[in-house]
Amino acid sequence: MTQKPTEQVSALESGPVRGIASVEQRAFGLPGIPAFIVFLVLAAVLALVLLLGQAGVGLLLIAVTLMFARGFFIVAPNQASVITLFGRYVGTERRNGFYWINPFTSRKKLSLRIHNFNSQQIKVNDAGGSPIEIAAVVVWRVVDTARASFDVENYKEFVYFQTETALRHLASQYVYDDHQDHQFSLRGNPDEVAAALVTELGTRLEHAGVEILEARLSHLAYAPEIAGAMLQRQQAGAILAARQIIVQGAVGMVEMALAQLSERNIVELDEERKAQMVSNLLVVLTSERGTQPVVNAGSLY
Repeated sequence: MTQKPTEQVSALESGPVRGIASVEQRAFGLPGIPAFIVFLVLAAVLALVLLLGQAGVGLLLIAVTLMFARGFFIVAPNQASVITLFGRYVGTERRNGFYWINPFTSRKKLSLRIHNFNSQQIKVNDAGGSPIEIAAVVVWRVVDTARASFDVENYKEFVYFQTETALRHLASQYVYDDHQDHQFSLRGNPDEVAAALVTELGTRLEHAGVEILEARLSHLAYAPEIAGAMLQRQQAGAILAARQIIVQGAVGMVEMALAQLSERNIVELDEERKAQMVSNLLVVLTSERGTQPVVNAGSLY
């Protein structure tokens, strides 16, 4: 019976498409100093055999000594040695020091130090469709040497490309700036955006055995083709916000002045005089320029 398209998709999703992830395990490495003493003994025996003129035994001992010497290796601080034997992963040595292991094994050094890089600026549309330029600084390190060595082709390139992908996806989830005061934005919520970027990268880079320590936006700007228009929009929004604050403060000061005049019985004001006073105070308090007083020598009426 022919499977329906949905059944085929389900079968693919449930199958082992992604394979089995590698798991780091500790290698069985012997201390290097005792092994080096054995090496010196072999070298002394080799020298004695050569002095006695035993060429055949000497050639055999030379091969054994050279093969034995191949088993020595050094692990520096914040470095690991990934060990394989005839194509099979046998473990990772993280302990610092001088070691000896099966000379037939292959060893690959892997840095466990903290890395950081600044991604390239990329152009992408935000959640509102506006083209923006964005880049990020990412701090990361390898925590699983087996995955970093065997589950991805090149774990460093994997980090770089997945960072660009995560940035594109993140930018499409948020608007550049919040013009409605009720939603997250790339510019207005840097901490939330950084946390979302860390989570996004952590999920993507888990397959490579990489841990994200920190990720923050290092560059955020509108694309050049709309930067001028958006700058005018931001300036207009800032002017309106400033005007609202000024008006609110002026109204509060006028209300306080009228209340204190009434409480202290300084002057009796009818409704028309109150309106005139409110008008004058608002002009003084909200004007961008210094006001000139006008002395009224006559009556208001």
